[in-house]
Amino acid sequence: MLDSSGTGVAVDTENPDAGGAARQQPSPARKRRHRHRLLPVAGLTCLLLTAAGTANAATPATGPSAVAPATGSPAAAQTPAEILQAGAQQGIADGYPGVIGMVRKGDTAQYAHAGVGDRATKVPADPKAAFRIGSNTKAFISTVLLQLEGEKKLSLDDTVARWLPGAVDANGYDGSKITIRQLLNHTSGLPDYLSAVQINAPYFLNLNPREVFPPQNLVDVALGMRAPASTPGEKFGYSNTNYVLAGMVIKAVTGSEPAAEVQRRIIEPLGLRDTSFPTADPALYGNYLHGYVLRAILIDDATVSNVQVSGSAGAMVSTMDDLATFSRALMTGKLLEPAQMAELKTTVPVNAEAGYGLGIEHVKLSCGKWAWGHNGAVLGYFSEWLSSEDGTEQALHANNEFHMLAGTPGQTHTGKAMTDAFCAL
Repeated sequence: MLDSSGTGVAVDTENPDAGGAARQQPSPARKRRHRHRLLPVAGLTCLLLTAAGTANAATPATGPSAVAPATGSPAAAQTPAEILQAGAQQGIADGYPGVIGMVRKGDTAQYAHAGVGDRATKVPADPKAAFRIGSNTKAFISTVLLQLEGEKKLSLDDTVARWLPGAVDANGYDGSKITIRQLLNHTSGLPDYLSAVQINAPYFLNLNPREVFPPQNLVDVALGMRAPASTPGEKFGYSNTNYVLAGMVIKAVTGSEPAAEVQRRIIEPLGLRDTSFPTADPALYGNYLHGYVLRAILIDDATVSNVQVSGSAGAMVSTMDDLATFSRALMTGKLLEPAQMAELKTTVPVNAEAGYGLGIEHVKLSCGKWAWGHNGAVLGYFSEWLSSEDGTEQALHANNEFHMLAGTPGQTHTGKAMTDAFCAL
């Protein structure tokens, strides 16, 4: 149904100083549902990471000669790069316009790509291109708050009401009983505003990419959705409202917008030249993947879309390389002090094989490996990443079509290929 062109695998030996060294960050791995269902836009995190099947035994890819088998089946491939490439090709067969991916072991990176980055020009999907990273933004936000704690400017056990008096005070919700930590690990019990029809319907239709959505208004929508179903700290419940409030706390503490703090504390120190945090401008610039959304039988270009809907829960833009650099730097302690690193990786149960830390997830994969990671889903884009504990092994992929459904064949096949590739590193 969709156009496709160009497939390939490339190799790149990176400068060790460009992305940090050894430790790594979390990643989501919930079992994928094999049915489609509508979900809140900016964070698919709880359906993430694939997971079924056992990865084939394989040797790490070492050169540019690796080529995916003609079958396009991830199971038929042998090296991590071939597995990822075959998954990308299957993603195109499933209907994606374009798929890109990356595996990195130590300082050697290999890239996969299939299909197009722009359906109008038919330019091949570029694994170096930027894309909207959705809820992968959450790890950046949690990092800023952990840094602020390390600087003694706040405590994660501070209540929301201490920094945002009156922000959470309606329909039975009480900000004086919810902590910053509970926002970051999704145990606050707050509803997800992105599940509200008045938010997700116009967003899905992309009616007004410049419509203003003040953060407090998004919180108010969430509070009005239902009365509390659990007490704060009782259980995990993924909600983008948590990270909208987390961004509001950053501003209350620093006096700066969360985007400015992410820029100053993370993007600039790590040299993430292709990463940005748009706050109002709905357009993308430079080398980027166009994003598409399937509506009935039509696929529309949704590259220009509203970033204020997701804000500090999912508005950032990045690349495979920059995401890998950030996650490696985070998990190797380049961004956080040891005490905050311990907090980052302290998890609450999601299910028997996954736990959620602070903006990252720890999951047991079908091959028996554990990994850290996350995913992100906003209109037109879906991405996921995985990393080993020491950051030496990483796998990532992104697709340039998302229409607010989880468990699609494309998500399942490309996600499984990423997981199998990671298992094969």
